[in-house]
Amino acid sequence: NTVYLLFISSPYVGCLGDTQFCFRFRRSPGRKVSLCCFLDQLDRDLPVYLKKDPAYYYGYVYFRQVRDKSLKRGYFQKSLVLISKLPYVHLFRTVLKQIAPEYFEKSEAFLEAVCSDVDRWPPPIPGKILHLPIMGIIMKLRIPTYRDKPGTMPVVQNMHQADAQISMALPTVHEVDLFRCFCPVFFHIQMLWELVLLGEPLVVMAPSPSESSETVLALVSCISPLKYCSDFRPYFTIHDSEFKEYTTRTQAPPSVILGVTNPFFAKTLQHWPHIIRIGDIKLPGEVPKQVKVKKLKNLKTLDSKPGVYTSYKPYLNKDEEIVKQLQKGVQQKRPTEAQSVILRRYFLELTESFIIPLERYVASLMPLQKCISPWKSPPQLRQFSQDDFMKTLEKAGPQLTSGLKGDWIGLYRHFLKSPNFDGWFRSRQKEMTQKLEALHLEALCNENLVFWSQKHTEVETVDLVLKLKNKLLQADREQLPVKADTLKKLQIHIHDIILALPDDLQDILLKTGTT
Repeated sequence: NTVYLLFISSPYVGCLGDTQFCFRFRRSPGRKVSLCCFLDQLDRDLPVYLKKDPAYYYGYVYFRQVRDKSLKRGYFQKSLVLISKLPYVHLFRTVLKQIAPEYFEKSEAFLEAVCSDVDRWPPPIPGKILHLPIMGIIMKLRIPTYRDKPGTMPVVQNMHQADAQISMALPTVHEVDLFRCFCPVFFHIQMLWELVLLGEPLVVMAPSPSESSETVLALVSCISPLKYCSDFRPYFTIHDSEFKEYTTRTQAPPSVILGVTNPFFAKTLQHWPHIIRIGDIKLPGEVPKQVKVKKLKNLKTLDSKPGVYTSYKPYLNKDEEIVKQLQKGVQQKRPTEAQSVILRRYFLELTESFIIPLERYVASLMPLQKCISPWKSPPQLRQFSQDDFMKTLEKAGPQLTSGLKGDWIGLYRHFLKSPNFDGWFRSRQKEMTQKLEALHLEALCNENLVFWSQKHTEVETVDLVLKLKNKLLQADREQLPVKADTLKKLQIHIHDIILALPDDLQDILLKTGTT
């Protein structure tokens, strides 16, 4: 059914010409991808919101539709689609913009030449300046790393190439034009941030796949650096495999963000609690008027007026300052890029104010280093207690970094039941457990293990060797945050212990795994 996503569901006069959009679909279970292990290694250095989701693929589409009376439908339609596990929306959009128009005019041989260029691309290593050749142009870009300070982006400068090839610097690999996307509903951005944060079911009804996909991607990105952990579909159609699952009325709508264009959805999804209806995305030449949140019962068809249809009552008081700042920008004809920077910084500060108290509390669940003994299993993390966390908010809550008033406690209680909290906490739990394993390894390395083995039986010594070897394998398999020197030191310990054993045991242990 994925093939239906490559085309706009019905000839739409507004989509005449060329259109770009993206969709997301589930990977078939059981299929193995040879690149997975390699991409997993690169994933380690990515910020959490750019890590690939093993269950999904992205489809990046360049669609052309022109009138042609000789054809039965009256339109010529063709798409060029790039499938990837990587969420690098801006990069792949730029690639398609470079190659699709020529491909539509030329033959398959042109596409083969493009593939030959892509084959020469270096690995997508985070933090490195990458030079990607594509049909006579060199794209220069940098993939962010988790070490980058949130909200900052090292500038990739355009430079003259020695071989006279044109160089194109990409300011980002993944970001969308945030202000352009939120412009039709920017009076409600704070409420939309809450809805996304809480993983509420959201539908974006748009006139075209381009507006639909960009708005969904903007929504998902508004809680960055938190990762949006539920499903999201930038362009969802009646042909999607999950159509019945997501539109059924026999159970509550799932935690998912859907972008749709088909008028059929206005009726099918009218029971959903939060619906964003947008018209054609245009940057306002004048200051937009204040628009109230609309009641869901007023949403009858896709022709309903643009706006946010919901009965949701935000937990936080409205921040009038950001609205005034963006309105002023419209009056002063501030470039959309600058408006997007302001909006992105606003969302970042809001999300960080919300998440810092949680980070602080979860860090306190980590056992003290003095509790780690080389001769015992690593200690367990303390259990997360909602009551204990809530008690910390009085003195160390979001009021330390945000001036926003409102029911922060209610927002936290709701968030703790959401898929976004579950995903965030699992990730932090994994990081801290790995840190404990790494500290345990270091504690073992600082012991005189050969001396210990001399005071114990051969059976106990062999058991220690096998456990140490398993530790090394675990460090490699789980990419534990251990220094290379520590691993080398442990290998030397193992080797020295084995050499102190009788010859027959030495032969067996030296063959068992690597030392």
